[in-house]
Amino acid sequence: MKKFLFSISLILALFVGGCQSSSGAQAQHTSQSDETNHTTEASNETKASQRLQPALKKSATPTLFIHGYQGTTNSFKSMINDMQEENVAQREMLITVHADGSIDTQGELSGEKTNPLIQVIFEDNVNDEWNQTEWIKSTLSFLKEDYQIDKVNLVGHSMGGVSAYRYMGSYGQEDTLPEVENFIAIGAPFNDFVDTSNYQSIEDLLKEGPEEPSGRYQDFTELTPQIPNDVSMLLIAGQLNNEEYSDGTVPLTSALSIYPLLKNNDFKVDYSIIQGDRSSHSMLHENKKVNELIEQRLWKS
Repeated sequence: MKKFLFSISLILALFVGGCQSSSGAQAQHTSQSDETNHTTEASNETKASQRLQPALKKSATPTLFIHGYQGTTNSFKSMINDMQEENVAQREMLITVHADGSIDTQGELSGEKTNPLIQVIFEDNVNDEWNQTEWIKSTLSFLKEDYQIDKVNLVGHSMGGVSAYRYMGSYGQEDTLPEVENFIAIGAPFNDFVDTSNYQSIEDLLKEGPEEPSGRYQDFTELTPQIPNDVSMLLIAGQLNNEEYSDGTVPLTSALSIYPLLKNNDFKVDYSIIQGDRSSHSMLHENKKVNELIEQRLWKS
C-alpha cells in the first residue's frame, strides 16, 4: 500500500513539474517574442523617421550673407555658427567691401562640397542701396575671377535683401558674373516703409501688389523682368503678433510686396511669415525657424 501511494505521489510530482517547466518555457518564449516585436517596432520607427528627414545636399556653391543697414559681422554670426555646428554648411570666408569697391578677405574657399558660407560686410554700412548694389557686383566679380565661382546663393537681411534684389535686376543677365541660383530675403522693405495693411488685406496684397507703391517698388517693377526667372525666391517676413502687421520696423505688406510681381513674371517664389518669439526685425536672423527655412530651401529640398 505504501509503495502504491509513493508511486502515485511520484507521478503527480513529475506531472506538476512538467507543467511548470512547459509554462516557464512558454513565458520565456513570449518574453523573447515581445522583446523582438518592440525592437522591430523601434527599428521601423527609426527607418520611418529617416525617410521623413530630407536628405542633405552638399555642393561647392557658396551662399553669401548680406547684412542690413548698420550691419556688422554680428548680423549673421549666430545663424552661420548654428549651420556650421549642425554640419549643414561650413563657414569659409569673410569679405569686407570698401567704399571704392576694393575687397579684403579672411579665409579661403576650399572648393570642396561643404555648402560654403561667405559673410559679406560693407565697410560703409550706412550707404544707399545703389552703392551697395555695386559692392555686391564687386564681390561676385572677385569670386568669379579669383575662385572661378559660377553659381551663388544670396541671403539678405533688411536693406541687404533690397540691395541684392536690385543687383539681380541690374546685373543678373551678365554672363561674366556668377549665376544666382537662390535668393532669400529676410525682413526686406521692398516697398520701402509704406504700410498698406490699414486698407489692404494680406491676401489682396499677395494677389495685386501694394495699393500704394513706393518709388523703390516702382523701380522693381521695371527691374524684375531683367532677372533670370530660373532664380528661386523665398521671402521671409516677421510679424510681432496677430494685431500688428509688422516686425516692429518693416511692414509685413512691404516685406511681401514683390510676391505678386514675381509670380506674374513666372518665378518660383514662396513666402513665410514668422510670428512669436524672435520675430522682431533685428532678431529674425537669430530665429531657429528662419534657419530651418533657409536650410530647407538651399540644401534639403
